[in-house]
Amino acid sequence: MTLHSPPLRSPSPEAGPATASPHRLDLITAAGGALLFAVAAVAGTAIEHTTGSLRAPWPPLLARWMPHLGPGTPTALLVAALVVLYGPTVAARLPWRHLTWTAWLSAMAWTWSLALVDGWRTGVADRLTTRYEYLRGISRFADIPAALREFSQHIPGGVPGSWQPHIAGHPPGAVLTFVGLDRIGLGGGGWAGAFCIVTGSSVAAAVLVALRALGAEHTARAAAPFLVLAPAAVWVGTSADGYFAAVAAWALALLAVAAGRGGRGGGAAVAALGSGLLFGATLYVSYGLTLMVLPALAVLVCARTARPVPPAALGLAAVAVTFTLLGFRWWEAYPLLVERYYHGSGGLRSYGYWVWGNLACVVLCSGLAAVAGARRVLAAVPYVVRQRWRRSPAVGAARSGPVPEPVDAVSPLSVADRLAPLVLITCAVLTALLVADLSGMSKAETERIWLPFTLWLPAAAALLPSGGQRGWLAAQAALALLTNHLLLTYW
Repeated sequence: MTLHSPPLRSPSPEAGPATASPHRLDLITAAGGALLFAVAAVAGTAIEHTTGSLRAPWPPLLARWMPHLGPGTPTALLVAALVVLYGPTVAARLPWRHLTWTAWLSAMAWTWSLALVDGWRTGVADRLTTRYEYLRGISRFADIPAALREFSQHIPGGVPGSWQPHIAGHPPGAVLTFVGLDRIGLGGGGWAGAFCIVTGSSVAAAVLVALRALGAEHTARAAAPFLVLAPAAVWVGTSADGYFAAVAAWALALLAVAAGRGGRGGGAAVAALGSGLLFGATLYVSYGLTLMVLPALAVLVCARTARPVPPAALGLAAVAVTFTLLGFRWWEAYPLLVERYYHGSGGLRSYGYWVWGNLACVVLCSGLAAVAGARRVLAAVPYVVRQRWRRSPAVGAARSGPVPEPVDAVSPLSVADRLAPLVLITCAVLTALLVADLSGMSKAETERIWLPFTLWLPAAAALLPSGGQRGWLAAQAALALLTNHLLLTYW
């Protein structure tokens, strides 16, 4: 195995004698994120106690103040300590074929331990069995084609036969997943919770696969420990949105494999088709994940090819046609959901608070390291655009073959190549979050609803200086541990 080039840092014109150093700006940005969450918590609590218009017991989170320890506490502390102390070294040295599995298993250990802080029943087995959740409606899918034909008519609230809120709030692919688990003998809240944790934890591996496929293995290795210790793991264990995040993440990862270097031939076509099938599944587990089109476009722009689009479109169309022929029409169901949303909590919750309170949730779920990393990503955008897309014969020639991976020095062009996947995908994710926020269709509960997006953001911490990685990792772990031990979250 060859060791890789020196740690990537975002080229930063901001560092100069008259300006703050990049490291200081990282700390200021992280402190700003922490302040945003603190203000959202204080202001939200005051608003909720005064008017009750936020419909959240501990805004900006759907949670209750309940300091506690649990059976998962020792394991959570152990996993955090191991990743903080050894994660960067292991990620840099481990053979790639082992790194993705290690990241998945480590993220799974972190997520399981956090979920079990609340105990088996409260933390896992009972999460998806409440009156709002999917498992309450499984018995109504004895005849799946008939249930799909009638699905839309049960979306409006307050009428006989209305779906439970989470079933009504999603296309039928979401509840059908749990129907399928029940049919194969894995019924009940325990199996459903375990399924969501195992699949949701795989997002860490999917992000690594996507970055490497686009030529950014070094960046992926630097990002790996941050993806493992993502504070969002608090909600991956246990909510169905963790599973939705995995479907979307692997759709992007397969698209990157199909579009990336060497992405030609039958293998690339199969990866593109698989990506399309998963994108189709994504559209039928959550309406809001139509915004995954933005990261998908970022992948194609980064690879500078549209080659995977036809097979991916074929896969997506196959899923859409299947659901349509079975009787569910996506375009008819969504307006009914919007109507139900605004007749319920969505119409009562204050847009003026949640439009920025949601962003405070993003800070908590992605972590302060991700906030600081996002600053570096945004600072790197002009550099990447200039270096990667400048037109010159030399650059065109370089594109005809693999870009070399120098050990002792990194040319500006190769740095741009390595930065581009992380910069473009992160910017696309941030844009998707901004669109979702401004839409008004995500007022509260974004700590779980936005998992398919926020689980990508810790990768931005790969741009932080290697010398401070352990400190930033410790901050990520501390944030998750404090959240899980001070609050009893609803998911």
